[in-house]
Amino acid sequence: MSAIIQLQNLSKSYGSIHALKGLTAEISGNVIGLLGPNGAGKSTMLKCLLGLTPHDGDAKVLGLSTKSESFRIRDRVGYMPEMDSYLSGLTAVELCCFAAELSGLPRDEAMQRAHAALYYAGLEDKRYLKVEGYSTGLKQRVKLAQALVHDPELLFLDEPTNGLDPRSRDEMLDLIMDLPKKRGCSIIISTHLLPDVDRICDQVIIMQQGMLKFTGTIEELRSSGSGVNECTYEIEMRDPTDEFAKVLQKAGCEVEDRPGQRLIVTVPSGEDASLVMRQANTAGAQLRHLEVRKETLEEAFLRVVGTGLAQAPAAPSGERQV
Repeated sequence: MSAIIQLQNLSKSYGSIHALKGLTAEISGNVIGLLGPNGAGKSTMLKCLLGLTPHDGDAKVLGLSTKSESFRIRDRVGYMPEMDSYLSGLTAVELCCFAAELSGLPRDEAMQRAHAALYYAGLEDKRYLKVEGYSTGLKQRVKLAQALVHDPELLFLDEPTNGLDPRSRDEMLDLIMDLPKKRGCSIIISTHLLPDVDRICDQVIIMQQGMLKFTGTIEELRSSGSGVNECTYEIEMRDPTDEFAKVLQKAGCEVEDRPGQRLIVTVPSGEDASLVMRQANTAGAQLRHLEVRKETLEEAFLRVVGTGLAQAPAAPSGERQV
């Protein structure tokens, strides 16, 4: 797969503050998660890639230079900003039509594209209402529609599920997940929510303090220097776990109790899953599921960035933010 973004010593400073520190990478994929603590430089990088912010070093988006071909980049890239961005008094269809015209489309075609984008975003019955009267969920949808209106090859989505209730968030993620197949575009999604990335992304970029800490697939992230022991297993049981946990501990295993009648079991050196099966057979314990435990995305992220990451507000429904 050819790279959609190429970075060569990309740097950006605001006075004495170094927002980006010599980023060098080639980035490809269908849906790419951009992760990092608050202040890591995620939004700054997106603005540099759009040619909206001057920078040092080189960057190419879809083979185009961010320094000399920024207008051509914005013709081929859709951008959904984190903050609300609309003109007061405009309806959704007027806003999307205006965005399409800014991309160089003639008025009639821009209007047709606006209706199509709003239909895709599920706003066909509210397209003639003024955007300032929309709920948070509807404003997020219209931002997605204006990013799609000129049929871009690449989308930059900055916190697309920010402020959404669980149902609206699921609907937004479903829309995003379908875009590569239905619209033929690649997506970079900057988000604080690790479950969103785990659900829809095939690649991940991790930033910290203006530096790239990791680029690659989620599986590569989980396997790169993972501290998860290959002799550690995740077990789901039919019955409560207390008694079987004691049996395993007597057999020399390290056991960690988890919700949902699950156990994390590390067997002694030289042993494997057969030890767990033998103990279950002897104790008459019924196992529903047993597999080698994989590192979670949260564990992998914390391993990469360390423990000094910035604190973020609580995530919806108790989910992990970064």
